[in-house]
Amino acid sequence: MSAQKTAVILIEQDFQDLEVWYPALRLREAGLKVIFAGTGSAPQYKGKFGYPAVPDTTIDKVGLKDFDVLIIPGGWAPDFLRRYPLVIQLVKDADKAGKIIGSICHGGWVLASADIIKGRAVTSFSAIKDDLVHAGANYQDAEVVVDRNLITSRKPDDLPAFCAAILKQVFNTVNA
Repeated sequence: MSAQKTAVILIEQDFQDLEVWYPALRLREAGLKVIFAGTGSAPQYKGKFGYPAVPDTTIDKVGLKDFDVLIIPGGWAPDFLRRYPLVIQLVKDADKAGKIIGSICHGGWVLASADIIKGRAVTSFSAIKDDLVHAGANYQDAEVVVDRNLITSRKPDDLPAFCAAILKQVFNTVNA
């Protein structure tokens, strides 16, 4: 039996509640360990609709060896997350290492700031389409887009497809 896989979900103020909690619960249900990593700006973060999330750790304590999957939820949190150089470096390093990166909704802002989407197929909430295109992405309006290790979705309605694509990569990687 292989070692338990781990997913890190980045959290900051005003995350989209479902885009944090749905993947957390779905990945736990599938047997992954889920860690909430905050920026350290607060002892807990509230989602846009008020549901709280308490970080298990902070970004500065997360290394590549600590996870198999990195998830960037949407809401307004990505606008705060991308202001932290450690977040940007973690995303760059995770991509370079081939770690699975899941980004939904406004999470694409972090991908653009990390400069990892040039020439890659992605999707996001429609309001940031231009930002991703200007960062060089091949934008597609689809519920889930998979480009190698990068998995992106548009909105909460896409969460079932988003999590299914993440789990497919996790378990195909395990069985490879």
